[in-house]
Parts: sequence; C-alpha cells; structure tokens
Amino acid sequence: MAGCLVLVVGPSGAGKDTLIRLARSALDRDPRYVFPRRLVTRPPSADEDNEPIDEADFAQGHAAGRFTLSWRAHGLGYALPAEAGRLAEAGHVVVCNVSRRVVAEARGACPRVSVVEVTAPPEMLMQRLAARGRAEDGDLAARLARAVPVEADLRILNTGAPEAGAARLVAHLRAC
Repeated sequence: MAGCLVLVVGPSGAGKDTLIRLARSALDRDPRYVFPRRLVTRPPSADEDNEPIDEADFAQGHAAGRFTLSWRAHGLGYALPAEAGRLAEAGHVVVCNVSRRVVAEARGACPRVSVVEVTAPPEMLMQRLAARGRAEDGDLAARLARAVPVEADLRILNTGAPEAGAARLVAHLRAC
C-alpha cells in the first residue's frame, strides 16, 4: 500500500489546524492516518498544536538534514520530524500543516505528495487573526499579503461550519 504525505497549506487564519484537528478525531481509530506535530521555535498555543524546538536545535537539525521538511516563516523556524517522511514511505497517510513555500521541495523529495489548500476571504482571515491576539503575528495585513500560489489537489474554502471543511478533508484523506 502506497503512503502519502498530505500537505495542508493556506494563509494564516484559514483554519488549517482546526480542520486537521477535526480530521484527526474522525480518523483516530485507523492507524493508517498519522498527524505528526510540527516543530516550531515557539511554545504551542490554543491556535497551533506544535512541539517546541529551540533555535539552536532547529538550526542543527536543518543543517544535518534531520527533518522531512523545514522552513522559516514569520521569523520562526518550522520543521516536520524525520519520522513523518518515514511513515509516508511505510504506507501511512501523513497529514501536516506546512508553508506553501515548501510544496515544490516536498514534491521533489517525497514519492507521493497531495496538497490541500485551505483558504477564506481576506476580511475573514483578518478577523480570525485579530481574534487570536498574538503579538508575535506582527502586521496582519502584511502577513496576509504574502500569498504564494500553489497547485492544490483539493481546495477548501473554509467559510462555514468547520465540520463541513473537515468532512471534505477526511474524504480526500480516505481517497489517498
């Protein structure tokens, strides 16, 4: 059985982590689906479930190639643990929230990649980001202006109940 690395991408505030959380819950009894926590050079928050890593460990891991993918965004270091790539190669569907900027790299490095783009209208994104109240988010308008085009296998316009977007994500994962 072929595995797949499913990259969930989209602008900040689109609801990627919410949809991933709901999909994880819907698929939690099936060991084929894996939802690794990404490593981020900041502590986890209510809006983002991550494993903290300090800057020195991130830099060393990146330089040594110890991550499936790694990137910098918004002044932070982000990475997928090496286990994510190994699990995909072993036949699992591995679902990860990543930057749109690493999609091409992932497609070049991993045998099977599927991209799910989650988005919402700009005014909704701005409202969601403002509601977080995280000072480290910086200039919200500038953050949202950093659109990176991506070729997606599935696009989810996340404007309604999160369960509707999650149902589309789960259906896509089951088809992987």
